Amino acid sequence: MDASIIVTYRCPLKCRMCSIWQHPTSREEEFSPAILEKLPALDAVNVTGGEPFVREDLDDIVRILLRKSRRVVFSTNGWMTSRILDVARRYPSLGFRISLEGMQGKNDGLRGVSGGFERGMETLNGLDEMGCRDLGVAVTLSGSNSQDMLELYRMCRDRHWEFATAAVHNSFYFHKRDNVLSEPDAAVKALDALCRRMLSEPSLKSWARACFNAGLIQYIEGRPRPLPCRAGSSNFFIDPYGEVLPCNGMTEKMSMGNLADAESFEALWNSPQAVRVRDAVAACRRNCWMMGTASPAMKSHPVRVAAWVASARFRRLLGLPLPPFARREDPCPQQKEDPR
Repeated sequence: MDASIIVTYRCPLKCRMCSIWQHPTSREEEFSPAILEKLPALDAVNVTGGEPFVREDLDDIVRILLRKSRRVVFSTNGWMTSRILDVARRYPSLGFRISLEGMQGKNDGLRGVSGGFERGMETLNGLDEMGCRDLGVAVTLSGSNSQDMLELYRMCRDRHWEFATAAVHNSFYFHKRDNVLSEPDAAVKALDALCRRMLSEPSLKSWARACFNAGLIQYIEGRPRPLPCRAGSSNFFIDPYGEVLPCNGMTEKMSMGNLADAESFEALWNSPQAVRVRDAVAACRRNCWMMGTASPAMKSHPVRVAAWVASARFRRLLGLPLPPFARREDPCPQQKEDPR
């Protein structure tokens, strides 16, 4: 399984598409690192927030997670450069994804703090110089910043950094119900160009990213997600209070139980409450397409992904429109979610 550990809701930035910073946790109510000892063996862990590097006991969290998972990646805004570089020096196997919402003007406007882009780049360059091998940029499309996406991607490819994408969502996690993707046609056009660029590269990972972005286009256009959601089955989230959640994209928070109170992770995972949460996921009518839940779904359907990649690469060579990443089975009724 994959896991996402939300270690805090504290954050020094004031992003327009996310209101977590207006609803911070206190240090006292955030889970103790010791509860992570109950975790099973994991394929990959994403450590996120809020801003995870505000946690004073982050070293304790990292040491446990590195024993539990073969890969641990931090999602961070890159603001706390010195702190991030210090942790990276001590744990050189960690990965990092720095959130940038565009080039300097666009990024700083969306993130609500002047100098955010420069600080993020300082962090990226410092990690790069240190020899970090799992390094990349993550961008969330929210409107006119789609115009900066390809420039960001070219910058990343020149430096051999990974590049991750998302589109604005509304959910309990973001404390948002009014996010609007203000220029969806521009976002679709930019993502289509990004898909074509990725498909032209001699990299299986780039082809898989192109496939993910094809699903993101379908999300923006309000079409059903291309693969069934298995949130709470092949992946899970833990929030700062220790609650085990299927995902962070639902309108209302749904918990399988608190890891601190559970006898073991297995007992919690197989509890009647966990079964009820999975039933709710199976009946969920949202079409969200975020990496935390899309990636496990894609890993579970490698033939579907490979078939799309083969068709898309062939059509790109002929100058034809890329195929949709279409869904063949539909176990629950779909309701178009307003992607805005």
